[in-house]
Formats: sequence, structure tokens, C-alpha cells
Amino acid sequence: MKIAYAQMKIAAGHPDLNTKKILQFINEARSQGADMIIFPELAISGQMLGDTFWEESFMRDCELCGEEIIEASDNITVIFGNVSLNWLEKFNAIFVVRDGKLIAAPVLKTFLSREEEKYFYDPTNTISATKFKLNEKIYRVAFSFDAENPHNEADLYINFTDSQFESIKSISHETYYEFAHPTIKIGSVGVQNMSKKIYTFDGGSAVFNSRGEVVQIAEPFAESLNFIELDEIDKMPALKLPEVSEADKIYRAIHYGVKEFLSQIGMSKVVIGVSGGIDSAVAAALYVQVVGAENVYLVNMPSKFNSSTTKNLSEQLAKNLGCKYFVVPIQESVDWTVKQLESAQIEVSDFVKENIQARDRSSRILAAIAASVGGVFTCNANKAESTVGYATLYGDSAGFLSALADLWKFQVYDLARFKREVIPQGIIDIVPSAELSTAQNVDEGKGDPLRYPYHDYLFRAFVEENLTPEDILKLYTSGELEKEIGCEAGLVEKYFPTAQAFIADLERWWKQFTVMGVAKRIQSPPILAVTNSSFGARQESQNGVHFTKKYFELKDKLLAK
Repeated sequence: MKIAYAQMKIAAGHPDLNTKKILQFINEARSQGADMIIFPELAISGQMLGDTFWEESFMRDCELCGEEIIEASDNITVIFGNVSLNWLEKFNAIFVVRDGKLIAAPVLKTFLSREEEKYFYDPTNTISATKFKLNEKIYRVAFSFDAENPHNEADLYINFTDSQFESIKSISHETYYEFAHPTIKIGSVGVQNMSKKIYTFDGGSAVFNSRGEVVQIAEPFAESLNFIELDEIDKMPALKLPEVSEADKIYRAIHYGVKEFLSQIGMSKVVIGVSGGIDSAVAAALYVQVVGAENVYLVNMPSKFNSSTTKNLSEQLAKNLGCKYFVVPIQESVDWTVKQLESAQIEVSDFVKENIQARDRSSRILAAIAASVGGVFTCNANKAESTVGYATLYGDSAGFLSALADLWKFQVYDLARFKREVIPQGIIDIVPSAELSTAQNVDEGKGDPLRYPYHDYLFRAFVEENLTPEDILKLYTSGELEKEIGCEAGLVEKYFPTAQAFIADLERWWKQFTVMGVAKRIQSPPILAVTNSSFGARQESQNGVHFTKKYFELKDKLLAK
């Protein structure tokens, strides 16, 4: 039996476009002698639709599109994902059709995620396999929506696991499964979003033999129609796939996600504020590769606090990338704003003056340039800054998209080294600094209050491991903190020589994470996610800061010493 599997780019919310593409794939597969063609989960509707799943007319439209596909199944078995409606119940289902009719009951997805449970009914029991006759032979096909192997007798196992990219997920497929029968894993490509969380889908489609070895793989992040002979799968040798660095995987996912998202919103010109720092440099290199240097506008906006060092690095970056480059000083406008406020008897603190600089850059200059050239301006925030709200609301937290906001600072540095041919070494070497005051003078080695080699890992423990100050203090007391959160040994003692200093730092950032950080994240731009714990995916409430009773007990014991 010759099988085609279509790793298709799904346009979420556009069943008409997806159906047109599915019909084209069916015709191509049939013309090349395929007996069967397989499509991904929810290939007609897309997976990330939010409350569109509640729209009855949209669901009926998906049904009609499904009927069109069934009618087009002459002389070929078509397996595709779609919604299945049954009175008041709605299912995520797989349909198996041939010669214009269903040849088996729809396979209904079980064990739904919390997000899926909002929209789909979770059946307690469902058919997970079907039989059909082809060329006088009976074939048994088993199905699954997760990585579990049902270990039942089957000629073919089709796996519809999620193809959403995650940096921690292996895309090599080697030893990923241990199956007792030939297996085809099918996924989609493209970009789908749930409001503020934007996900790339890398496909991940592959064929495994009965020993669990990958014997064929579809190109990641690329739409493709692939063919395999069922009887040949177990005769094929295992593929030796090349090693891919984590930075390479993440960069490719972000590059693909940005390109697809810009295409979806119809934008091709991008304005980036470049400071001479690492985040804006990586963002600039990324967008140049996506839309071309002729469509990227780099803007340096110095105040009296910006050093010649960072201004020169910004200019060198622009030359390396071949972009349009502008220098727009802001000191005069900042001084005028302060003068206006003080003339109205409003006292302006040094801290407020710092925020005025950040807002002037983004809300005034970058927004105006973007509007003038018919483009958008970026938010260059990383995940550490987003965690504790280390950004100015309506200032550097503004922009159409946060492409790097699901990356910790050390990952941004990894990407910078990955793109070292265009990013000046000085940008990688210089101390991270917002340069908003004399206390952040980079030429004197002064920078941000975040000590990234430690705080990156502490904040990651907050966000990705759900550790609280109580948990952190227990690990600190036992001497296992650095090992548990993954930072370099010796950093805690280096940065915080006393328990009092450690606790003060911990409480400072926990308060920022749970109070102002939440408020700022609610108003932040959409985030391109590369993990399942991106901001936007997290469900957060503005409930204020909380420390447990046990935390205060541990704190009192430590300080008493």
C-alpha cells in the first residue's frame, strides 16, 4: 500500500483555504498512485481558534468542508482531522473516508488538555482502530493523539501528536518511540495564536519502523507531501540525523514564526530601536533575515546618559547588516517634558525621568517612524525582563510583537553567538545596561540591577518550575539551590554574602514578579512562544504578593543566625 502524508500549513480559522489545499493534496497523491493520504489533526479548522469554536455557523462550515473532502475521495482512502458535531456535543475527530463515504466511525480524541476541554467533549471510550479492505487485503489501522503506543495488533499506527514547537522537545525523533508496528507521525506547519501567545508549528512528521527507528522524516517548518510504501517501512534502514544545536533550533523556530506572523498581518517593514545592547542586536539580525535589510529601519535614540561605546556599536551593527540607520537624540524632548511638568508644580523624580526617556523612544519616535514608513516597531524584551517587569510601560515594553520574550538572557546570548558574523563582539562583551542614568554607565562597568547569570535561573524557577520563595529558601538552607535551578556553582555566595542580602533580593524580585510584572505583562505585546510556559500561556491574576507562613518561619531562622 502506497501512503501519502501531508505535512500541510494550516490557516487557523479559514476552513475554505484549508479545504482547497487538502483537495489539491488529494489530487496530487492520487495522481502519484497513492492508496491512502493522511492529514493532521483539525486540518480543516486549525487548532487555535479560541471562542470561534463556539460559533455554530463556523462549525457547520467546517462540517460542509468535510463533506466536500469526503466527496473527493474516489479511489483513495483519506484520513483527516475535523470537528465532529453531535447535537450539543462537539468532538475533535479523525475521519476515515473512501469513495465518497465514511468507511469507519470517526475516531474521537480523549484525554483533552484544559484548553481543549473548554470547547470539545471528552468521550470516556472511543474507537482507536479501524479496518478496511484494499486490493483484496484487509488492513487494520490504529490511531492515537499522544505519544503513547496502544500496543494492539495493527498494520499501521498513525500518531497525531501536537506539532507545536517547543525548545525542549527533541525534533531528531531518534529513539522517541518504541513501537511494535510501522508508525506514521503526522503534524502541521505554520503559525497559530491564542491572542497574546503565538506558536510556530514545526511539523515533526516522520515514519518509524516496528523497532521505533525513524526511517523517513519531513523537513521541519516546511509544507510537504511525502510518500512511503507500507510494506517497505520495516525493510528501510534507520536514518542518522545530524546534530542540531539548541540555538540553531530556537533561531529557526523564531525566524519562521516571525516570517509567518508578518505575512498574516500583512506587514513587511520593521522599525527597531537599537541601543548597542544584546537584545536589540539579536532582534535586528533576525528581522533582516526575515524581511531583508531594505525593509528594516534601525534607530539609535541617545540621551545624555548614552556612551560613545554603545552609539558606535549600534552604528557598526547597522553597517554589518546593511540597514537604514537613523540617530534621533531625545535629550531635548525629555528636558522639555520635565520642564512642562515642573512648571505645573509636579515634582519629577530621577526614576520618573528614566521612564520618560523610555517612553519618548518608543511611544513617540519608533511609533512615528513605523507609521510614516507603513510598518511596525518591535518590542525587544527577553523573558527575564518580562518576569519582573523590568521595562517601562508604553516605553520599551511596547511594540507589535515580542519575538524574544520567551527566551532567557543566556539564550539571547546564545543566539548572538550563533549570529556572530553580523553582531559586533563588543555588543556581546559589554555589560547589559539600559543607560538611563549615571548609575548605569557602561564604560564604568555599571549596568542593569539584574545579575543575569543568577537571576535568569531564579526567574526560570519561578516561571517554569512554579517554585515559590518558600521553595527557594528551603533549597538555599540545604545548600542545593544552585544545583536545583541550574546556575553556576558559587554565584549565590558571590552575589549575596549574607542570608539577609539573599532574602532581600529574593523578596524584591518575587514582589516584582507577582505585582507590577503581572500588570505589565497584561498590557504587553503578543509573544512568540518557544516553550509551554510563555507569558500569555500562563493564566495570571492580579492578586498581589504573598509569602507563605512556612517562608516566614524559614526566614526568621536564617536571620536569627
